[in-house]
Amino acid sequence: MKEDFLRSQLTGRALPPTFPPIDRFLPCSDLRKNPSGTHQPVTRTRSLQIHPSIHLPDPPSIHPSIFSGPALHLVLLSGSTHSSAPFVPQTELHGPIIMRLSATPLSLLLPLLQSPPLPLLCRRCPSTLLASCRRLSTDGPAPRPAAGQDSVEVSGRSFPRDDYTNVTPRISAKVGRNLHNQSHHPLWLIKERIKAHFYSAYIGRWGNPLFSVHDNLSPVVTVEQNFDSLLIPPDHPSRKRGDNYYLNRKMMLRAHTSAHQRELVSSGLDAFLLAGDVYRRDEIDASHYPVFHQMEGVRLFSNHELFSKVQNGEELSLFERGGRRTPQKQETHTLEAVKLVEFDLKQTLTRLVTHLFGEDVEVRWVDCYFPFTHPSFEMEVRFQGDWMEVLGCGVMEQELLNSAGAGNKLGWAFGLGLERLAMVLYSIPDIRLFWSQDERFLKQFRVQDVHQPVCFQPLSKYPPLHNDISFWLPESREAEAGQESFTENDFYELVRSIGGDLVEKVSLVDEFTHPKTGRRSQCYRIIYRHMERTLTQQEVRLVHEQIERAAETELGVQGRY
Repeated sequence: MKEDFLRSQLTGRALPPTFPPIDRFLPCSDLRKNPSGTHQPVTRTRSLQIHPSIHLPDPPSIHPSIFSGPALHLVLLSGSTHSSAPFVPQTELHGPIIMRLSATPLSLLLPLLQSPPLPLLCRRCPSTLLASCRRLSTDGPAPRPAAGQDSVEVSGRSFPRDDYTNVTPRISAKVGRNLHNQSHHPLWLIKERIKAHFYSAYIGRWGNPLFSVHDNLSPVVTVEQNFDSLLIPPDHPSRKRGDNYYLNRKMMLRAHTSAHQRELVSSGLDAFLLAGDVYRRDEIDASHYPVFHQMEGVRLFSNHELFSKVQNGEELSLFERGGRRTPQKQETHTLEAVKLVEFDLKQTLTRLVTHLFGEDVEVRWVDCYFPFTHPSFEMEVRFQGDWMEVLGCGVMEQELLNSAGAGNKLGWAFGLGLERLAMVLYSIPDIRLFWSQDERFLKQFRVQDVHQPVCFQPLSKYPPLHNDISFWLPESREAEAGQESFTENDFYELVRSIGGDLVEKVSLVDEFTHPKTGRRSQCYRIIYRHMERTLTQQEVRLVHEQIERAAETELGVQGRY
């Protein structure tokens, strides 16, 4: 108890026997730096050195052996960034020292709340708990701070902010994780299975794979790449700020891998697969996440390639003049060319899902609309008695090919979600699990053969906690003018930025319009559940209260709690 007394006075909890560097689990960027400006690993020492500004009550005599561990770390604050360094003499510290532990920002506590608790020998207010001995395994790296008030940093690049900037540190921290390229990750397994199928089933004239694979293109793209290059109209709803992550009015995080379609076709490629992470603001539940992964394919045909196996094919053509657009074809295409391309597309994708789901899989095609293909289709497969959408596809718009320098060819394209396939094929119940670093999850997918069946064995199901939040929606000039001043996606994004992967689901449970004033009120239910331990209502309440405060200050709502 004597030893625990001093430890609890310093941190509010007992320190574990081995204490990792604080930079492993706090959102820090300015660590102790060497002369070159790069981060320098924290040196562990064999004795505790206490800063002179810390005044402790006189404890009973303590044997020095209890401090035979790493040095205690001091948290530094510099503007909006956080720093850490050990209490070692002559250490160069960057930023003012803040010693008022009770005033610690809640953003520093989230890694603690998202980590398994240590046994508390002296329980204090949770706001004094600055560190955890375990890195959060369901949320990835700690959020990186923005480069400054006037810029935002993503992947080591700085972009100027403007009125469209809405990328949060939590989202920018996901950029570069590339789950689809991490060996034996379930998304990597699905990608490799698809790649192996195309490599073996489609061989070029020289014996090499017909399809090339591109899975490491940067998700930072221009707005023109993401929308204009795909013929998406300026007033199309998919461009809304509330549905996308904008760095500024000209740059964004791609909303689909098709943003690279034109540049790859322009480079001269006729057949390729493209995989990567994509970013969309969306609802919060077990099947939606702001970052997910897509894989798409493109195949182009020249006149000779398409008609070479058709009797009298030399008399046929891809294009016609004076044609008109119908539900079956575009105005510049001949009907026979479109039907051959459509047949090749559907045959290719039927072979793919048969490879993934087995020979007995049932498939059906549903007509649909996409701005960059016509005709367009959705493919559904019958799985466990229900029809499930798997992918979208269609004949590429000729205008897109013309702009990419391939106006003499006709082609098809498809796109699918890797998470959707992995959740179905591996029985993964919650999309947050893909971001887990829990060894119990990851080891289940370390298989010798990517085609080896895997059935995910669920981790222990920890109980959920739910809290409701109710507020009056803002009244503004924008609302009077018919423009939305508040959207559900704005609230979902605020909840994500504060609660992170502690939040399992957010749902709108009630709406009310005041009969006299006409003011509208909404009530949302937020379900919290940690993937690796049981949460307490006390720690969830800390997060929920910050969401309540942030909703009022950032979204302009008026709380009813």
